[in-house]
Amino acid sequence: MDDASTTTGLPEQIRACLFDLDGVLTETATVHARAWKEMFDAFLRSRPGPFVPFDPVADYDTYVDGKTRADGTRSFLASRHIELPDGSSDDPPGAETVNGLGNAKNEIVLRLLDSDGVHVYAGSVRYLKAVRAAGLHRAVVSSSANCESVLKAAGIADLFEVRIDGVTVEEEHLPGKPAPDTYLAAAKALGVEPGQAAVFEDALAGVQAGEAGKFGFVVGVDRVGQAQAQALRDAGADTVVTDLAELLGKADPS
Repeated sequence: MDDASTTTGLPEQIRACLFDLDGVLTETATVHARAWKEMFDAFLRSRPGPFVPFDPVADYDTYVDGKTRADGTRSFLASRHIELPDGSSDDPPGAETVNGLGNAKNEIVLRLLDSDGVHVYAGSVRYLKAVRAAGLHRAVVSSSANCESVLKAAGIADLFEVRIDGVTVEEEHLPGKPAPDTYLAAAKALGVEPGQAAVFEDALAGVQAGEAGKFGFVVGVDRVGQAQAQALRDAGADTVVTDLAELLGKADPS
């Protein structure tokens, strides 16, 4: 694996790469932030008291980025001292339950994806192909239930051997990020130990999951700026890049 570590910029022991989707491979994080804002603002306007809108940067990064829809909904509501019943997964969009609000957000995401399409980071595609050429296993690990549709729309579904997503989380009752369970499930499905896998994340919750799972290497992807880069390092990232292509050709960092 010496050649692979030189080509991919990963430690020599790494046998698999586990990629988050939104913000790492595709530019759908901005779509999700818009959808969360549209949904939460409509809900907050219906509440008594002064209207304080959802901040698509600060609130998104702090409370919902990288988490399942239900966990993100609960987290933001808790920040506003609002408690709602969970309801059930088939609650109608907009019902005043955690699932109802989450379903409303999902409808907005699907509408935006349909109207705006999916943008893929070119550097991430280059890196994925280099990882595949180096013989490393590949999985995508996302909290999104729309992961499969996004991968197909982006034209990169064939680059992955394993997909752990929001559907998997619900079917297997896996705790979402920052718990490491989804990444651990991906490593297990690929037949590698956590210490043999690298995690690629732009969300603080995802980097924390990589740290908690004792993965061999955690790459933070900073699409925002210097403050976010430091936050990713503080959360446990071993290195931070602005584009995955920056790793290409780097020597083993260990």
